[in-house]
Amino acid sequence: MAIITLISDWGLKDHYAGAVKGTILKYDPLISIVDITHMVDPFNLLQASFVLRNSYPDFPDGTIHIVSVNTDESTKTPHVAIFHKNHYFIGADNGVFSLAFDETPEKIVVIEIIQDNNFFTFSTRDRFVKAAIHLASGKPIESLGYKTNEVTRMLHFNPVVEQTVIKGKVIYIDRYENIYVNITREVFEKAHQQREFTIKLRNSEYNINTISKSYKDVPPGDILALFSSTGFLEIAINEGNASGLLGINIDDQVRIEFND
Repeated sequence: MAIITLISDWGLKDHYAGAVKGTILKYDPLISIVDITHMVDPFNLLQASFVLRNSYPDFPDGTIHIVSVNTDESTKTPHVAIFHKNHYFIGADNGVFSLAFDETPEKIVVIEIIQDNNFFTFSTRDRFVKAAIHLASGKPIESLGYKTNEVTRMLHFNPVVEQTVIKGKVIYIDRYENIYVNITREVFEKAHQQREFTIKLRNSEYNINTISKSYKDVPPGDILALFSSTGFLEIAINEGNASGLLGINIDDQVRIEFND
């Protein structure tokens, strides 16, 4: 049984998610549809890529992932179908896939299938679903259109690593207002070398000098840092809302300073 997942910025108020799922089921009522989230902030590709990156590996091989964020088609942002690490992805080539994947996907096809109507404001229902059903039925990705070699690159800030400091930035804030920083455990350990360190937030207004293993390692209300299941550094408050209470937002800088 095929699985199709949905990531979008539609929210829960309107008809969009229901219309897409209904269209999928009209084609094949046995398809399993999984809503990963419809609560991506409108047009926020960085947020959508973070959700995609951290959800798709947990699905079975062959799963089809539709990403519906900023999907208007143009010569610069064509609609694409992608095969990568035994998964399929469908969306607009607007940079979201370059942010979600560390490597160039194995297959990239510009979708040329024709819509069934003349409305061009609901690409997910009117085009992406047709492409997803094509793949779910076992047809080759190549027959959806023509191959290309690259996805559109959206530059993202990598942490700056120096002898005594790592400079990162906030890339995601979840529902609990936990803060995710673009510093991975691998980057941290390579620079750490068993030295004492201080994680500095808001120009040293808040400092953390240990890496916890769980939220409960500190008393309720205390700040902590840990490496989450995403692989990124996470700043949290045990039973609290770190982003709001600390006044930390997307793109804010986080520094880790090491003592020689």
